[in-house]
Amino acid sequence: MSVTFRPSYLELGAVSVRERAELAREMLSPCRMCPRECGADRLGGEAGFCKTLENAVVSSRNIHHGEEPPISGHRGSGAIFFSNCNLRCVFCQNYPISQMGVGSEVEHKELADMMITLQERGAHNINFVTPTHVTAAIIAALEHAIEGGLKIPLVWNSGGYDSVETLRLLDGIVDIYMPDIKYADDAPALKYSNAPNYVNINKLALMEMRRQVGALRMDVDGVAERGLLIRHLVLPGGMAGSEEALRFIAEQLSPDTYVSLMSQYFPANRAREFPEMNRAITRAEYTNAEEALYRLGLESGYIQG
Repeated sequence: MSVTFRPSYLELGAVSVRERAELAREMLSPCRMCPRECGADRLGGEAGFCKTLENAVVSSRNIHHGEEPPISGHRGSGAIFFSNCNLRCVFCQNYPISQMGVGSEVEHKELADMMITLQERGAHNINFVTPTHVTAAIIAALEHAIEGGLKIPLVWNSGGYDSVETLRLLDGIVDIYMPDIKYADDAPALKYSNAPNYVNINKLALMEMRRQVGALRMDVDGVAERGLLIRHLVLPGGMAGSEEALRFIAEQLSPDTYVSLMSQYFPANRAREFPEMNRAITRAEYTNAEEALYRLGLESGYIQG
């Protein structure tokens, strides 16, 4: 990172982080942490849709070199993979973690220690993978991590099914947002991810993220310091509505938005139960999305294949 860069949470200060943690904890009972607002009493032992109580459940934490170049950089991203999810994607490649809950419950101080350890191992950032449902635990842990000397950016790596109310608690805490834009139509979002009203919720979330952090900014080595990077996975048969999704980014956010156009779909998890999803994408399907990307003026970002 550049010499003068300081993560937003250090400017915010530990007292304000503690206040945010208290507000987030209040949102757990009844739970409205994610757009489902399922109302579970997570402080009273009721797990709700995400199958998670107050503490986070962590599947793994390690230095990850497989993210987009500005996230992984040359030393790697400090990825913490949270178990469970507020989505139910039938094609999820990490379904043992996201839907079967493989992992171990951790106290807030233990989660903070994971962040510090990853920083000590040289990570460019702390990369929270599938964090939406454990927002309160992350903010609570951050207070301890600041006391322990954490000083690298936080990456919010989510499925994009985030509420604006929750995201506002992260304003001044998260420097780098890396959400998905999974669908441009609510019907496949409901069918394949059990995500009611995904499109509008996702659009509002992306706009809020952009408002908070702006365009992606990198240091002299090309490592991200702050900003928004959006991921879009091309699905078989155009189920993701790729061109329409990309048009929203170009016209409603900004054409300078970094986009990672992903090609690695394969029929994992329960995708084989849906004949239309039971295949890899074709080269033509990805090429069509790539051509739309450039036609819409989205020239910043990453393509595959």
